[in-house]
Amino acid sequence: MKYFHEKIEAKWQQYWAENQTFAASNNSDKPKYYVLDMFPYPSGAGLHVGHPLGYIASDIVARYKRHKGFNVLHPQGYDSFGLPAEQYAIQTGQHPEKTTRENIARYREQLDKIGFSFDWSREVRTSNPDYYKHTQWIFIQLFNSYYCKHSDQAFDISELIKVFETEGNEMVDAVCDDNVEIFTASQWNSFSSEEQQKILLKYRLTYLAETEVNWCPALGTVLANDEIVNGVSERGGHPVIRKKMTQWSMRISAYAERLLQGLDTIDWTESLKESQRNWIGKSVGASVDFRLQNAEGSISVFTTRPDTIFGVTFMTLAPEHELVSQITTPEQKAAVDAYVEATAKRSERERMADVKTISGVFTGAFAEHPFTKEPIPVWIGDYVLAGYGTGAVMAVPCGDERDYAFANFFKGQNGMPEIKNIFNQDISEAAYGEKGGFELVNSDFLNGLGYKDGTKKVIEELEKIGQGKGKTNYRLRDAVFSRQRYWGEPFPVYYVNGLPQMIDAKHLPIVLPEVEKYLPTEDGQPPLGNATNWAWDSINNKIVSNEFVTLSAVEGQSSNGVYPLELNTMPGWAGSSWYWMRYMDAHNEGEFASADALKYWENVDLYIGGSEHATGHLLYSRFWNKFLKDRGYAPTEEPFKKLINQGMILGMSAFVHVYLLNTRIKDEFNKGNIAIDHPKRELFFVSKESYDQIIKGETPDEVENWISKKYGNKIERNFDLICSSNDVIKRHVDVSLLLGITDELNIDAFRLDNRYNDLKDVILLNEEETYICSREVEKMSKSKYNVVNPDDICNDYGADTLRLYEMFLGPLEQAKPWNTAGITGVSGFLKKLWRLYFDDNGLIVTDAEPSAEMYKSLHKTIKKVTEDIENFSFNTSVSQFMICVNELAQMKCNHRKILEPLAIIVSPYAPHIAEELWSQLGHEGSISTVDFPVFEEKYLVESEKEYPVSFNGKMRFTIKLPLDLTKEQIQEIVMADERTIAQLAGNTPKNIIIVPGKIINLVG
Repeated sequence: MKYFHEKIEAKWQQYWAENQTFAASNNSDKPKYYVLDMFPYPSGAGLHVGHPLGYIASDIVARYKRHKGFNVLHPQGYDSFGLPAEQYAIQTGQHPEKTTRENIARYREQLDKIGFSFDWSREVRTSNPDYYKHTQWIFIQLFNSYYCKHSDQAFDISELIKVFETEGNEMVDAVCDDNVEIFTASQWNSFSSEEQQKILLKYRLTYLAETEVNWCPALGTVLANDEIVNGVSERGGHPVIRKKMTQWSMRISAYAERLLQGLDTIDWTESLKESQRNWIGKSVGASVDFRLQNAEGSISVFTTRPDTIFGVTFMTLAPEHELVSQITTPEQKAAVDAYVEATAKRSERERMADVKTISGVFTGAFAEHPFTKEPIPVWIGDYVLAGYGTGAVMAVPCGDERDYAFANFFKGQNGMPEIKNIFNQDISEAAYGEKGGFELVNSDFLNGLGYKDGTKKVIEELEKIGQGKGKTNYRLRDAVFSRQRYWGEPFPVYYVNGLPQMIDAKHLPIVLPEVEKYLPTEDGQPPLGNATNWAWDSINNKIVSNEFVTLSAVEGQSSNGVYPLELNTMPGWAGSSWYWMRYMDAHNEGEFASADALKYWENVDLYIGGSEHATGHLLYSRFWNKFLKDRGYAPTEEPFKKLINQGMILGMSAFVHVYLLNTRIKDEFNKGNIAIDHPKRELFFVSKESYDQIIKGETPDEVENWISKKYGNKIERNFDLICSSNDVIKRHVDVSLLLGITDELNIDAFRLDNRYNDLKDVILLNEEETYICSREVEKMSKSKYNVVNPDDICNDYGADTLRLYEMFLGPLEQAKPWNTAGITGVSGFLKKLWRLYFDDNGLIVTDAEPSAEMYKSLHKTIKKVTEDIENFSFNTSVSQFMICVNELAQMKCNHRKILEPLAIIVSPYAPHIAEELWSQLGHEGSISTVDFPVFEEKYLVESEKEYPVSFNGKMRFTIKLPLDLTKEQIQEIVMADERTIAQLAGNTPKNIIIVPGKIINLVG
């Protein structure tokens, strides 16, 4: 009976689907285990073999936990809002919903082929209205909440309004904007409704504000920092500029300290935690106000080194700082404007990463030192960011390398004084940036103090004069929550007099309208501005045509209760910031999940996904979870107990190397016998070695030989000029154009491929007319033509082979290259496993009692696989399976007591073959919930030892003896052995060395 993976895998995938084998229950006496993968964005390209890596690992754990008696929730869905579908809609006019639906169907087909034990009954799609109605509801809760610093949690905004009505805001300790004015209760009660709404916007956890954003003109939208790579958009590589826009923002900064502290309570890698710590960026120091000279107002700075205040030599503002335009003198205006414009073209990440470039411009303005009253020149520089701290720094060159470099670069220019040294240390070559080992000098009342005492003293003095105080600052900024695109969640918001009003939750979802164009409108409005039915009838509570928006003489007031709806949509991270909770109760129409379901599942026990989400999705998810916990909806403070970042499976890219040769052929047979040159261009395939030679300006032998053979002396050339890097091409070639699993190029297919039309006449230099491509390990991607489709692997070798091979490649967390050639070994292992159970005539399993060695091999494997899964070391389990099957094959094991538990322990890794083996062994139903075999130590306890018996140090034979024998008993048995008698030939050994359990040596 042969192993046919196609029939077996199709059979069991159908069985699982029909019987809902992996559907989890919200009411179970079993302990719960929630294992989750970061759900995919369904791109048009589908899956390549790198994508399932984390899914296979999580599936192994999910299957193992079911065997161990857990009620396992292992769901899957789709993060289905996204720019690619919208860009495709712009290009083709096809609705993003149709594109997304088709892509999801393709993903589902591929995922099913690999045999994942997902509970598909709980599938979610973030772009479905029945899902995003709850995203809209959460947004409303955020809008209707504020953060109380005293209680360190969020409360309903109505609680804050009660305080305002009775006490005003002077004693309110809440997170809010910086520019909130103090008012009394009587003043609050006398404010108009609009005035009150404007004040409340300064406290709400989601609010409207004019914000510096990353604007991508080509995509027509704002991008988050994590959506920008090297100054361009991650999607499409388009330029990004800094621009001020009125945007919705999330007050994530209110949770900065809790986000930091929570990292100590979760089982994540230290590198991932450190990424979040750095992104949050906690700093302890002081805020200081420097009053402007000859102008109203002041410049506020945050510094972690207030002890260095007497070393302030100049100040630097971010080019986007609101004061720049106000304080710049007429003489400096042109230079400042030009610098501001240039800086707007660089992303914040690019500016932060560029530590070598020194640039800046003097504004012509001066601030006043809080203590000495000396004038301090004010500069702008792109190394200062408007969104970090206050967007201004007090520059102390003697104590900061960047300030030191800046001061020296502009030394002698107008507005740059000499560097002041306030340390009893030499700063002639570099700044002194240490926090210890110095005493302050030239620092008035701080002289003789160090860092700690100096910091404490200067804060006291700043508070006395009302120009500063101690402060803790965070780099984490509020998250911009608006996107100027169509394919995203609509906001449940309409505007009255320009102020946002929430639509009542009972009228959700607010569904995306149909539009003719997916581009921004001609007047620059987001794509929803193209909708004709996008206004809110506040009387009848429904969406109506825009034509009904009629404003009265009172600006912004509707004469019929119909108001404009928000034109922006939510960002891509909105739907992914709470989706794990929807899986807990996916079909609940009334709420995102019931209290009972949330209480039962609590949070995710194991989360697997990429480390690239460290400062995006993973941070936003923790923020939303903490907020929902504050408001009584989420049961736990953290969403993900344990997180593993899977490594990347890299592609083996294939390359052709082409040499362009310019030759001139002599024509000696023309009239008059005058030589005429005919230029000729020829393309050659050259080897990687020849390519490297040409790059160096050398002539490869294979080219030289071919030219000499074809043209003889009819060719003139100057290889010193011809053989240059300008005449060689290194081109990616699709790995599907290689012959089988070799590196040989399929020449015929290559010449017919339209992607390589410019190379179809390329010449092959060898007589066999073959070409071997060079290979390099790179990121697997469509653009590099190195994508391997998992469908092909499943068709050719089987899903179980794919699952085992991906785990066998190496540790889950590490990057590793894919090599299709290596998959044959794993395929062969499964066939060998099958042959333990079957021969050509069918099942050969017997009920005979196994030998001790068979039990030993099995229990070594049970022990190893159990430990490996518990420690997420899946690659070494596959190695152990191979060792075990080889050992059992050598022992000709076909014993039920060995092969039944073997099928179970293989099941998490290769579920299809395991199911079939279990069924053929006579069992009903699925193997998926059968108890996992328990390791028994007794089978590994050695009762015998095979001793090497040596004579004068040379081993002559071995003898197997019980381990509990004494030295005397061992000696008696060995001396009586006929092999010993023959070796001694009548002689008596002078010494007999016996170490029980180790060696026997007879010395003559």
